[in-house]
Amino acid sequence: MTQANPLSPRSFMNLSSLNVVDVEIFDPPMCCPTGMCGPTVDQTLLDLSETILSLQKEGYQVERYQMASDPQAYLSNPEVMRLVREKQMAALPIVVVRGKIIAEGSYPKQAEIREHLIGGK
Repeated sequence: MTQANPLSPRSFMNLSSLNVVDVEIFDPPMCCPTGMCGPTVDQTLLDLSETILSLQKEGYQVERYQMASDPQAYLSNPEVMRLVREKQMAALPIVVVRGKIIAEGSYPKQAEIREHLIGGK
C-alpha cells in the first residue's frame, strides 16, 4: 500500500482513509499488464507508467484495468461500457478521474490528469 504524502492535496481533503479511486485507466488489449513487454518500448506507455508512479507517491489511488483480467471493472462502469459498445476498441484507452471520463482513445498527459485531480473539473 502506498503511504500518503502529508503535503499532498489528498491529505488536506482527508480522502486517503476512504480508499477512493482517484484515477482509473481502462486499457486496450495488450500483451501484458503494462504494455511494455515487446521488443520496443512505447514512449506513451512509459510516460503513463511514470505518471502513475508519481501520482501514487503523492497519495493518489490509481487503478489500471485490462479487459481480459478485469472485465468486471469495465462492466461496472456504465459510461465506459457505453463508449466501448459505441466505438468498440477505438474507445480505449479510457481514463476516468474521480468518476468523470477525461480521455478516450488516447492517454492524457500528466498535466491534464493533475488538472482534473486538483481542479476537480
